[in-house]
Amino acid sequence: MTELRIRAAGPEDLDAVLAFWKTAAEGTSISDDRAGIERLVARDPDALILAERDGELAGTVIAGFDGWRCHLYRLAVHPGHRRGGIGGALLAAAEDRFTALGGRRADAMVLVRNEPAQHAWAAAGYGPEERWRRWVKLLA
Repeated sequence: MTELRIRAAGPEDLDAVLAFWKTAAEGTSISDDRAGIERLVARDPDALILAERDGELAGTVIAGFDGWRCHLYRLAVHPGHRRGGIGGALLAAAEDRFTALGGRRADAMVLVRNEPAQHAWAAAGYGPEERWRRWVKLLA
C-alpha cells in the first residue's frame, strides 16, 4: 500500500470533495454544496482535511473550531479504502489541529442509523453524550 497523504483542502479540491461525499458519506446536509464548502474554506482554510492515496481522494473530515468548541463533521472514507487506517489518520490530524488551537474537547455528528460509523467513532475513543440533544432550525 502506498503512503497516505493528509492535507488541507484548497479551492481547487471542492468539486472533487462534493462528488466524493456522494459516494463515501452517509446522507447530505443543507450546506453540502459548493457555496457552503467555499465559505468554510475561505473562513478557515485548514478545517477541511483530506486523505489521499495513490493521488486519489480517499477520505475527508471537517475539523471546525469556533474558538471555544471543536466540532467534527463529514468523516468519510471511500468504501474501497475502509478499514485501512484512513479514518484514524484523519481523526488524528483533526485532533492535532484542535490541540494546537487550544481546544479541549471534540464532538462529532454521527447519524443514529449509521451503525458502522458508530463503531468507528467508539473505536477512536468517542462516545455518545446522552444528556444532550441537537436542536436545529433551518435559516434559509
